[in-house]
Amino acid sequence: MDTNKKPILALTMGDPAGIGPEIIIKSLAFKETYNKCNPVVIGDASIMEYAVKQCNISLSINAIDDIKDAIFTYGTIDVYDLKCINMDTFKQGKVDAQCGNAAFLAVKKAIELAMANIVDGTVTAPLNKESLNMAGHHFDGHTEIYAHFTNTKKYAMLLADEFMRVIHVSTHVPLRKACDLVKKQRIIDVTELIYNACQQFGISHPQIGIAGLNPHASDNGLFGDEERNEIIPAIEELRLKGYDVEGPIPPDTLFAKAKCGKYDGCVAMYHDQGHIPFKVVGFNWNKETGQMESAKGVNITLGLPIIRVSVDHGTAFDVVGKNIASPDAMMLSIDYASRMARERINNQK
Repeated sequence: MDTNKKPILALTMGDPAGIGPEIIIKSLAFKETYNKCNPVVIGDASIMEYAVKQCNISLSINAIDDIKDAIFTYGTIDVYDLKCINMDTFKQGKVDAQCGNAAFLAVKKAIELAMANIVDGTVTAPLNKESLNMAGHHFDGHTEIYAHFTNTKKYAMLLADEFMRVIHVSTHVPLRKACDLVKKQRIIDVTELIYNACQQFGISHPQIGIAGLNPHASDNGLFGDEERNEIIPAIEELRLKGYDVEGPIPPDTLFAKAKCGKYDGCVAMYHDQGHIPFKVVGFNWNKETGQMESAKGVNITLGLPIIRVSVDHGTAFDVVGKNIASPDAMMLSIDYASRMARERINNQK
């Protein structure tokens, strides 16, 4: 691959019945996007044509079936056309097996292209888990699809937005099970992942804050023993390895400090412990319009052999087709993926 060129990013269209196509169109309507990377959409050309018309943006679609045919020119959107949607039966804002299958095929193709070093990174628009499973693809979401098709065993979800960077010990499991997954080795693994990721973002000596599981980080065992038995031993071992870590910190203190820049990264013990503070910081609801005004923040899957960055919001079936979806998170995702791809390319020189 020619390392003198801008990184090629594969952007999957997500569930076509959701806002994925719209936020991609809006992101590619900015010339600055093409200054960062060479984007190509993986999905269905007819869907992207449909989205262009709904957005009322003057852009053209270049349907291709080989990345070599992409022109990477502002004003024209290259679409790797999988021809996976029947427009006669397509409906926006609906759970549909056809759309779940289309989203899956786009992700699978993007992974194949990245694994073959044909593209330098991937960015995913949101898919609908119900539609995905209705189509017979029984995955919890993007992360599990990527892990499966890259044969990755150790991986984790990283949420990132300005000062807030959060990784999770567990994600899509019942809360009762999440407590059982708080184990020393898993804490060590995800801390090392976020530490290395921060270095990729240009932070030479990251400081990582590690949350407790129980209220007040158990108050020395008054409210649980996970801190004493699993979290503290993990922190001690990480320090012996040379990592700058602090904890266990009560979550209500950890994230309040992190949003102001105290920590370069945070380790959350379970899904909602990390997602709630992250979205409180990055999501803004407009009471007057009754709409989400902006939804910033990205989701990066760490531990993969390829780059995968995603928006950290859903398909938003309730607003699709109204031309009001914010592209903020998609543009931030493209920015993160571009930086990570450039770092990887530079390391290969």
